Amino acid sequence: MGLNSFSSSEAISVVSGLPRSGTSMMMKMLDAGGIPVLTDSKRSPDASNPQGYYELERVKRLRYGDQEWLEAARGKAVKVISALLEYLPPVYQYKVLFMQRNIVEVLHSHKEMLARLHQEIEPISDEQLIRLFQSHVVTVEAWISWQPTMEICHISYNDLMSDPWIQLKKVQQFLGVPLNLQNMLRIVDVKLYRQRLTS
Repeated sequence: MGLNSFSSSEAISVVSGLPRSGTSMMMKMLDAGGIPVLTDSKRSPDASNPQGYYELERVKRLRYGDQEWLEAARGKAVKVISALLEYLPPVYQYKVLFMQRNIVEVLHSHKEMLARLHQEIEPISDEQLIRLFQSHVVTVEAWISWQPTMEICHISYNDLMSDPWIQLKKVQQFLGVPLNLQNMLRIVDVKLYRQRLTS
């Protein structure tokens, strides 16, 4: 599909990517920019995401066939992690904002979140986890490229932190709707960029 071939009023804007890749921040940006967001506020802000998670609990049940809520998502934005994209039914059109972040930063942020929640960290090496993350992203992006009901736009979390204006203009062009970019810009908080890799 070509850029902006889907109607913005009919398509569902899906914010996706690996967990800890900036999906919550992008949802908050879209909300600030004027895009209605589909959330239920069941997951409260915490030390890992002080600005909130912007999640909808029913998204987690997509794999079990819970899809009725998608009708209400038309013309809105909803967060769907990359592992659940394959369960989105092809009866709707989706504009996927796929968040990309340095994979080592994703790993460190993921492990730090598990530690805060006092949850067990995966009993495999960091190198193995990185390979799993990378393989998953490659597989998902290849799958999306074959879906006639999906368009994808890659947004760099790292670039959002260092030069957000270019990435926000990219979001606006992809969604094909006017956005309040100044409001979106205010969401960027470099203090929350806690797993930054140093050269």
